[in-house]
Amino acid sequence: MKRERLTRAQRKEQTLERLLEAARTMFVKKGLAATSVEDIAGAAGYTRGAFYSNFDGKSELLLELMRRDHDRAQTNLRAMMEEGGTREQIKARATAYYSRHFLDCDGFPLWVEATLLACRDAGFQKRFNAFRQEKLDQVGAYIRTFWERDGRPLPLQADALALGLVSLRDGMQLFRMCDPQMVSDEAMQTVIAGFFSCVMMWQSEDMRRADHRAGVSDRGGGRRMPTVRAGNIHD
Repeated sequence: MKRERLTRAQRKEQTLERLLEAARTMFVKKGLAATSVEDIAGAAGYTRGAFYSNFDGKSELLLELMRRDHDRAQTNLRAMMEEGGTREQIKARATAYYSRHFLDCDGFPLWVEATLLACRDAGFQKRFNAFRQEKLDQVGAYIRTFWERDGRPLPLQADALALGLVSLRDGMQLFRMCDPQMVSDEAMQTVIAGFFSCVMMWQSEDMRRADHRAGVSDRGGGRRMPTVRAGNIHD
C-alpha cells in the first residue's frame, strides 16, 4: 500500500510534536540545565536547525509543555464542573479529581524546573508568573461557580481559596516527588478532602454566627431560617 505523503503543515506539526515529546522526557530525566538543544533534536531525530525553526530556546519549549499540561487539566476540570449535581457530589468529584491529578501528572518536575529558572531569569520570570496567574484565575472561576450553584456566599475570596488549593496541591506533589512513601494515595485523598470539608465547615460556622447575630432560630421560636446570599441576610 502506498504511503500517504504528508503536507508541509503536517510535517511541521509532526516535527513540533516529536521535539516536545523528546524534551519532556529529557527534562524530567536529566533536568533543564543538563539537557542541550542538540540532545533534544537528536532524541527527536532532527537537527539543531529543526529545533530553532520551532522554538527560540529551551525556555520557550518548557513553557509550551506546561501550557499543554495546563490545558489538559482545565479540560478535565471543566468537564467535571459541567456534570452538575448536589454540593456533596461536586465536592466528591473535586476531591477525586485533585487526588487523581497527582497520579496522572507525570510532568510536575517540569514545573519545578520552571520555578527554579524563574528565580534566576527575570525575563522568564515575567512570562512564567503571567502564566501562573492565569492558572489561579481559572481555578478561582471554578470555585466561584461551585458556590454560586449552591446560592451561598464564599467564606473567603475566590482568589485566596484558589491560591490555597493550588499551593496545597503543589506542596504535596513536591513531597511525593522526593519521597513517594511519605505521601501515599490515601494520604493525598485525605488531605484534599480535608481542605474542601474545612472550607465548607468554615462557611457553615460563619452562617450560624450570622444567624445568631440576627436573632434567628431554627427551632422553638416559630421563625424560619434566613436565606443567605451574597453575604446578606433576608427574613
